[in-house]
Amino acid sequence: MSSSIHASGTEGAAAPPGADALPAEARARPGRWRSGLRLLRRQPTLLAGLVALLLIALSGLGADLWWTADPQALRPVARLRPPAAEQWFGTDQYGRDVYSRTLYGGRISLAVGAAVGVTSLCLGVAVGLVSGYYRRVDTLVMRVMDGLMAIPAILLALALMALMRASVRNVIIALVVPEIPRVVRLVRASVLSLREQTMVEGARAIGARTPRILLRYILPALVAPLIVQGTYICASAILFEAYLSFLGAGTPPIIPSWGNIMAEGRAYVQRAFWIILFPGAFLALTVLAVNLVGDGLRDLLKVR
Repeated sequence: MSSSIHASGTEGAAAPPGADALPAEARARPGRWRSGLRLLRRQPTLLAGLVALLLIALSGLGADLWWTADPQALRPVARLRPPAAEQWFGTDQYGRDVYSRTLYGGRISLAVGAAVGVTSLCLGVAVGLVSGYYRRVDTLVMRVMDGLMAIPAILLALALMALMRASVRNVIIALVVPEIPRVVRLVRASVLSLREQTMVEGARAIGARTPRILLRYILPALVAPLIVQGTYICASAILFEAYLSFLGAGTPPIIPSWGNIMAEGRAYVQRAFWIILFPGAFLALTVLAVNLVGDGLRDLLKVR
């Protein structure tokens, strides 16, 4: 009798179905975090690049929170003052705070780099998939790409900016055009080898349509090299945007960007070197951080 009562009590206290699954899933999450941290520790280059890039992005996107002033506020009385406790990076020829202008200028550079990277990848992948899979259009497309690559990227961007007015959008367009051929060549070379593999031939045999073959069987194999290529495009775009702005063909002078700040300070480099020093240091660190991320991802994803 007591044994039956004990059995019934045990059955009544049994956990409902699925109750053990939640703790198991909750226990799996810390394991994923630990595995991710171990993976980053094995890639010090990637970790250093991510930390540096995160700090630079936070300084630019959250510039309002880092004790900054109005980057356009003019104070002629305080012009060309060296770095001090009141102005950490000094002031320029108009008395504007170089610290505030440097942080706000990071928004433009990071936005241009990200936009150029994403746009170049999207357009380059579309053209490269078509060019590599369809032999009829391959010759025409690649001759156009070769013609664009024959012109140095900075000269092509300058020529395009000469045809358009200065704006952030036009700078992005001018920098996307020279980067598309590089993505097209990368995607086309991969498609030419993948289209002959067994999985693609099997998909054709069962009657799969071309868009399905490209998107399901070929495109996933290109994700790793495209991610790495995107980081290099982003770093190049940040640097070229500074080139264009320094030469007076980039963003409008009223918009604080690293290139514009250095261009305005070059006439005062002997009297106030800090006007060029700090934006240039942020530019160099940003490009270095993005390249470190790209190198780390290349080693992590084993991209050849």
